[in-house]
Amino acid sequence: MPSALVLIAHGTEEMEFTITYDTLVRAGVQCTSALIVPKSEKEPETRWAVCSRGVRIVPDVSEAELTTQYIEQFDAVIVPGGAKGAETLSQSPLVQQIVSDFFKAGRVVAMICAGSLAAKTAKLLNQPITSHPSVKSELEKDFDYREDPVIISGNLITSRGPGTAFPFAFALVERLCGVEKRREVIEPMVFPSRTPLC
Repeated sequence: MPSALVLIAHGTEEMEFTITYDTLVRAGVQCTSALIVPKSEKEPETRWAVCSRGVRIVPDVSEAELTTQYIEQFDAVIVPGGAKGAETLSQSPLVQQIVSDFFKAGRVVAMICAGSLAAKTAKLLNQPITSHPSVKSELEKDFDYREDPVIISGNLITSRGPGTAFPFAFALVERLCGVEKRREVIEPMVFPSRTPLC
């Protein structure tokens, strides 16, 4: 069974986190959410993450539990956006190390919205990438910036924002579980006909 580490922080965008997590679970991916706190905080103030619109999510594990041995069990790492959350995640030395290690090992690295800033802070190679328009200027000098809903560049998958969360999640399902599983997951969701799910 494929597995994914889904990162979260205070200020993470709810839709990007929950749509991705939920869709992967529907495909049979074993998901684990991990709370990352700013470098200035030694211990999290609460057991939950307060997301960008106030939704509270209780992560599965804390940052302290993310040992090297524990992290190595995952097939993918996912970095959601949300301005404040993405700042915390992209500036975290641990997240930078995870992203770099996963990328070098050929495991899936997925980022959506401002979460794509982690590609820069982890010093990934220049390649096609996308993000929320608000952080385009911070990425276009170091990457081949594009504005497609989802960009797949080898084992790096990036997307634009809440409105592209489903296509992003489906791209992950296809990469981790195959085309047939993607079709199986989409059908019972009952999307309106002609909904673009690229």
